[in-house]
Amino acid sequence: MSNLKDIASQIRRDIVRMVHAVQSGHPGGSLGCTEYFTALYFKVMKHNPDFKMDGIGEDVFFLSNGHISPVFYSTLARSGYFPVAELATFRKINSRLQGHPTTHEHLPGVRMSSGSLGQGMSVAIGAALAKKLNNDNHIVYSLHGDGELDEGQNWEGIMFAAHKKVDNLISTIDVNGQQIDGPTDKVMSLGNLHAKFEAFGWEVTEMEGNDVDAVVAGLEKAKSLTGKGKPVVILMKTEMGKGVDFMEGSHEWHGIAPNDEQLRKALAQLPETLGDY
Repeated sequence: MSNLKDIASQIRRDIVRMVHAVQSGHPGGSLGCTEYFTALYFKVMKHNPDFKMDGIGEDVFFLSNGHISPVFYSTLARSGYFPVAELATFRKINSRLQGHPTTHEHLPGVRMSSGSLGQGMSVAIGAALAKKLNNDNHIVYSLHGDGELDEGQNWEGIMFAAHKKVDNLISTIDVNGQQIDGPTDKVMSLGNLHAKFEAFGWEVTEMEGNDVDAVVAGLEKAKSLTGKGKPVVILMKTEMGKGVDFMEGSHEWHGIAPNDEQLRKALAQLPETLGDY
């Protein structure tokens, strides 16, 4: 799957360039989730760049941890939702590419405003139930941060989804062990997430999130578990800042931008494969 690896490298270049250009944004989690977005949008998910908000007749995706908008925007642009050149407007005045995704900007591919952590699970569950009511057999995908699970609303939704047998939902948790204030184990330990989700009635699977082949296989496995009476969760192990050696594994890169020299060092590690915007 060298093509997917090429796409992932270019998306990483987009991320660091976007954040550097405005000296604002969240590179760490974006870099860590690059393989997930690449596998989902370029291989696994049945979606249509000719965007329609209702999502009828296609798979849909909801980004709950909206601060990782750089990887989301790059993926949408590179998969044809809007011109790649528009990435240059990231976080600028009157741009459709705000720091956290918003729906009032009418950016193709964005189905919910996100960034207020903990809300995406509820929205994804609602969308999955809507598909059931519409006899639409497509899948709803969602992505959440592990630190985001500190928010209690998630667990209400998780309990509800199992009770209502929302088995057309695949929620992925980015388990990178980092959040804005430090390691998750120190801020508030999440304990055994596998056991917790099982106890709440979900089908639980795990995958390595920084190997694109493993992500494709993990998503396909999760798809095979849908339709069996339980919502599905993937615990995805990633490394914050993956692909840029001085950013890897540190919560400090959650929400700061590289300076000029750091950008140069980062780009030297990321081959330009599809052409920079």
